[in-house]
Amino acid sequence: MPFYKTLKSVLLFLLCSTSFFAQSNLQFSLFNTALTDNANAIVRENSVEITIESIDVITYKKRRIVTVLNEAGNRHVNAVAYYDDGKDVNKIKAIIYDQLGREIKTVKKRDFSDVSVADGFSIFNDNRALHLDYTPSSYPYTVDFTVETTNTNTAFIPSWYPLEAYNVSTELSTYKIINNTPIEVVVKESNLKEYKAEKISDFNYKIENAPAVTREAFSPSLSKIVPSVKATLKNFSMLGVEGVNNNWQDFGKWMDDKLLSGTQELPDEVKTEITELTKDATSPIEKAKIVYNYMQNKTRYISIQVGIGGWKPMLAEDVDRLGYGDCKGLSNYTKALLDYVGVTSYYTVVYGDSDIRDIDSDFSSLQGNHAILSIPNNDDYITLECTSQTAPFGYIANFTDDRDVLIITPEGGKIIHTKSYAPKENKQTTLASVSIDQTGSIKANVSIKSQGTQYKKYQRLDIQTEKENILYYKNYFDNIKNLKIENINLINNKDQIVFEENLKLSAKNYTTKAGNRLLFCPNIFNIMAYVPPRYKTRNLPFEIDRGFYDVDEYEILLPENIAVEALLEPIEIKNKFGLYKASIQSKDDKTLIYTRELLINKGAYTKEDYKNYRQFRLDIAKYDKSKMVLKINQ
Repeated sequence: MPFYKTLKSVLLFLLCSTSFFAQSNLQFSLFNTALTDNANAIVRENSVEITIESIDVITYKKRRIVTVLNEAGNRHVNAVAYYDDGKDVNKIKAIIYDQLGREIKTVKKRDFSDVSVADGFSIFNDNRALHLDYTPSSYPYTVDFTVETTNTNTAFIPSWYPLEAYNVSTELSTYKIINNTPIEVVVKESNLKEYKAEKISDFNYKIENAPAVTREAFSPSLSKIVPSVKATLKNFSMLGVEGVNNNWQDFGKWMDDKLLSGTQELPDEVKTEITELTKDATSPIEKAKIVYNYMQNKTRYISIQVGIGGWKPMLAEDVDRLGYGDCKGLSNYTKALLDYVGVTSYYTVVYGDSDIRDIDSDFSSLQGNHAILSIPNNDDYITLECTSQTAPFGYIANFTDDRDVLIITPEGGKIIHTKSYAPKENKQTTLASVSIDQTGSIKANVSIKSQGTQYKKYQRLDIQTEKENILYYKNYFDNIKNLKIENINLINNKDQIVFEENLKLSAKNYTTKAGNRLLFCPNIFNIMAYVPPRYKTRNLPFEIDRGFYDVDEYEILLPENIAVEALLEPIEIKNKFGLYKASIQSKDDKTLIYTRELLINKGAYTKEDYKNYRQFRLDIAKYDKSKMVLKINQ
């Protein structure tokens, strides 16, 4: 009996010790504090193993352990597996632990949410996903996620970004590619040394104890500065469709031959209609404008996933018959229309986002998330956003502008650069006639004309109700108390790509009374109050992706019993970040003219430059808010 008691005690001790080890290994209190600093989540482990089994089979294994520290960290769990007709999820499981490392629940494959991820926007994505749907009751908590998939699409090999997002630290991340074929694997490594990422051997990488990178104002995209490894195969297959990828020309040729070919036939009645519409056009660009307007009026944008893994666009005749399409289908339909009337255009792959991101010009691989259309025009290209039913012809600001993209030609792929809007093209001109009465109240007629990137406000104001627009202007002119919008007249000139706002407004007690004086801010309609945050130590460089240019001129009429006691001194600041000029002058005894000019340049700057840029913006905010003195004559 004593022997069995002893054995039982030993087994119980071992069991408890194992359980304790599992718990203690995940206890929040045991974390390296360097990993918790400025972190919303900690990637305890992210181990990826990719095996190239053949030209048409890739297996993918991942174990991912993430500790979520707060609500902002929830989105970094990433316990998700994508699948479609060519991609199977073989195994998937998640175990959730509390802050002491105690198991809360186990989630098996049948318990994952099965959701559609077709968005109609992305050009290279899967149809569906198994997603962990978990709402925590407290923080921190940990998710241990494992997944194994098999994919017959070998055109895409997942990249390695061990520092996945701002404010997420990484304790351990590994990335390994096993190639069981004679096919050449090509990789591109970036920023490994800067973050002490280790290359163990060919196609085998590791990083440990990488602290979170904190997002700072105007920080560049994280992918530009952290370690990464991109991989691709020189020979690949997609659901039985094989291709060669030695360069962008090869890859683009494959796309043209295998994805686009045979998709652009149009119904006879459409051919007749579009021929009639364009018969009097005197140039290819005039024809293109007519076709673009025809497409916008006839179709709408909708989420669809069809064809080879969501790559292949809908048939042009199906888009025409149904009256809708996704980015691929609408771009391809527009191309088919243009081809028929003799206007050359190219299906184009791009990273569409407000942040500027290039197709990697020296690494041909499956890239991009959106499709647009490019029309050759002398030595340049006109780009068409085919998912918008309201965008002017050739207008691409704020989403696909100023970046390298891939055009697909019959001869193959080619990298070009989309239109970059120079700061002075992004112009807003504000003209106003203002009258002040004896109480310091104002009445004004205001005209605002916006171009370039600033034209984009039409997307909101042109479709809102009058009530919504009034609320918009009260927020826009938040420096004006007691504001009353009496009339709004909006003019959207799509030919010139100018958006004009004509406003009639008034505001009681705009000025501040001090005895027999009124304190008056002459910059009534365009105060740039934003000042970038201050950092004790700035760690990252900064970027201004798009500059802009504001010009303001206000005529201000004074009543009989009010005179100017002190004008503001004119100010001019000029540096590499831009230009600021403001002045107010007396036209006559009762008329003041306020002028202002603000230019912000686009550019990439060092972290050492940030202090001076912040001071520039601080000075702008200060002078924009400056007040002059008016005297009330009794």
